[in-house]
Amino acid sequence: MSDIVRLVLDVLKPHDPPLVEFTQPLSDISGVEAVSATLVEIEEDTRSLQLVVEGQNLDIDTIDEKVRDLGGAVHSVDQVVCGDRPTEFDDMLVR
Repeated sequence: MSDIVRLVLDVLKPHDPPLVEFTQPLSDISGVEAVSATLVEIEEDTRSLQLVVEGQNLDIDTIDEKVRDLGGAVHSVDQVVCGDRPTEFDDMLVR
């Protein structure tokens, strides 16, 4: 089975910790080489994020556990990339 090299996750988190403090610990997970967090929506008590996690042999369970430890919740896995080379995402394919 091919390694997971990229995950795009829809995450809900409380206002605290701030975005930087929420994102940095995710980059410390084994196999993770880069994490980006984009704020999508702000509600009264929560923030919706799109997390992009890239690396080698990513473990979704470990990432989910760290998100929960930080007070967040993974609502959905929106993209998975497996294999030896990156793929380009064509948003025209999603309708």
